[in-house]
Amino acid sequence: MHIEPGLVDGAKIGLSYATAVAAGGTAVHFLGQSLREHGVFSVVARAVLATLGTFVFFEILPHFPVGVSEVHLILGSTLFLVLGAGPAALGLALGLLIQGLFFAPFDLPQYGMNLTTLLVPLFAMTAIAKRIIAPGTAYVDLGYSQVLRLSLVYQGGVVAWVAFWAFYGQGLAATSSVATFGLAYMTVVLLEPLVDLAVLAGAKTVRNSAPRGLFTARLYAAA
Repeated sequence: MHIEPGLVDGAKIGLSYATAVAAGGTAVHFLGQSLREHGVFSVVARAVLATLGTFVFFEILPHFPVGVSEVHLILGSTLFLVLGAGPAALGLALGLLIQGLFFAPFDLPQYGMNLTTLLVPLFAMTAIAKRIIAPGTAYVDLGYSQVLRLSLVYQGGVVAWVAFWAFYGQGLAATSSVATFGLAYMTVVLLEPLVDLAVLAGAKTVRNSAPRGLFTARLYAAA
């Protein structure tokens, strides 16, 4: 996935276990919240969808190595808007694990770093969403500027964490590679809001017939 093998090694990799545990604990919090609000069936169904989506993002959609990592079209804001923070977090974690176990075992030592890189920006975006989306607004009614800001928070967070791990592991020698990766990742920031708007528009057209248990309640209902 994101962190190249060998970028962080030896005793330094221990930090990734600590950050992954913290990110996992936060994910459990959001999952518990979803369970209380929507029930087990809805949360499990949405987590399965998020896992499948994550697998597609990692393995099916185009991705290419740039600098210290790879550029993927990881639609974190899309998962959040359609499925909610808890199921999205679980889907990202499971999709990443499936990739490592069955398709890229060389990525498993970096699982803690990659998990942190994907989940912490998701939680930051969840917090920002509460500030930029009015309580009376359903997600299907969001505009371009709002989804762009969500995408900037998520993808910017991914880039920031990749940069952190690169500098943590390699020091200032990683500067050029980090800059190259960050610039390339801006293509994702340009694409993701358009995907979000297309998905939200599609969801809006099936508002009356969509099985509500498969989506976060906020997709159609105001908070």
